[in-house]
Amino acid sequence: LRLTHSACHLLRKPRHTRPSASSSWNLFDRTVSARMSAPASSAKVFQPLCSSKLSFTTQRISKRIASKGFNTATPSTALQSTRYVGLLANRKEGLGSVPFSPQHTTCVSGLNGSRRTLESKAKRWMSAAVAAGGEKKKMNLVQAINSALYLALETDPKAIIFGEDVGFGGVFRATVDLQERFGKHRVFNTPLCEQGIAGFGIGVAAEGGTAIAEIQFADYIYPAIDQICNEAAKYRFRSGGQFNVGGLTIRAPCGAVGHGGLYHSQSPEAYFTHTPGLVVVCPRSPAQAKGLLLASIRRNDPVVFFEPKSLYRSATEEVPVGDFELPLDKAEVMEEGSDVTVIGYGAQLKVLEKACARARAELGVKPELVDLRTLLPWDSETVFASVRKTGRCIVSHEAPITCGFGAEVVASIQQNCFLHLEAPVTRVCGLDTPFPLSHEKIYLPDVTRCFDAIAHVTSF
Repeated sequence: LRLTHSACHLLRKPRHTRPSASSSWNLFDRTVSARMSAPASSAKVFQPLCSSKLSFTTQRISKRIASKGFNTATPSTALQSTRYVGLLANRKEGLGSVPFSPQHTTCVSGLNGSRRTLESKAKRWMSAAVAAGGEKKKMNLVQAINSALYLALETDPKAIIFGEDVGFGGVFRATVDLQERFGKHRVFNTPLCEQGIAGFGIGVAAEGGTAIAEIQFADYIYPAIDQICNEAAKYRFRSGGQFNVGGLTIRAPCGAVGHGGLYHSQSPEAYFTHTPGLVVVCPRSPAQAKGLLLASIRRNDPVVFFEPKSLYRSATEEVPVGDFELPLDKAEVMEEGSDVTVIGYGAQLKVLEKACARARAELGVKPELVDLRTLLPWDSETVFASVRKTGRCIVSHEAPITCGFGAEVVASIQQNCFLHLEAPVTRVCGLDTPFPLSHEKIYLPDVTRCFDAIAHVTSF
């Protein structure tokens, strides 16, 4: 009741006295969700606290969701109202002058003050409802990325996309047709200067815009490390919370592709996971890529989003056509098991899936496969729970083994799950050499190496 009253009060305040538009909308989203999902017995309690304009907007949202084919009678579907609230507000059909900025979530004093408190479990339920229901279409990973970028531009008038050659679609065609649809002022090319691309994105985000930058290959991101790690990651901290560049997202194709050699095959994620203030994400499939990218763009933190380029056209699946987000702080248990926990992220999950299937068939063991999805912050709770259940663990990634992200995962498991372990935690990773062209198959942690590691730890 107090939350409902606070939301109505904030939305009635003049613009210059409200803490922020996004804060008001976060409260409003939760209020509408509670209003639409409340049992009939509580309707009389909520009704007096809702202004007539609030109730009117709720009705408009219900009609809009129904027109999209969702059942507004279920609480989980009602949670999808958050996105349509924004569309109504931007078109001045709902709350008129109140702007909608889902990508700039801020704090409201007196309500525990944290972004995670405001973005409650309701958003996760909403995402699950949208992903499960509605129209789906078969897409490969690059098409899913393109779909996410289209939705980001369509729902946020402050969003822009920039990078080397993105105007004509980029070398991987991830931004194809976006300039034609949204104009050259919102999708445009930059000079060949990664440091400049990152610096420009920081400036846009610092002024309240949504900057979606593309680094053509992750191998080229090193000149931009100073801007990303020394400026973007520290912007909020060094200003004491007065300023931030949370609207910045940097996309970078990464990993082996079969013929990339030294400068088109690297996996530099560990360089950035060592930097507090950043969020680092690496999806494994088209649906994951779309949901995680939309969540990254709308998160109030600078995000480095690594896209496994080997999956751009080789990975296809049914992907929701509509707007949805996946949580950035939650790992996913892809396959449940009882004998060994197998952990990975990005393109390596395809290898691990095959290794686990072979282990089931040839060894009779039941591996539990876990996708980290987000590397910073990573979901240690899910990992620890799985390792305590199985007593054995393997961590695998393409990047070199020494100081790779797997080292952090292994160290944390040893510290927190030591008394539950039945065997040493094992890493199966790339080798400590520059990425080789002619010996790529030897360098990569393939199905055979991962299968051998499963056999070793389960027989220890």
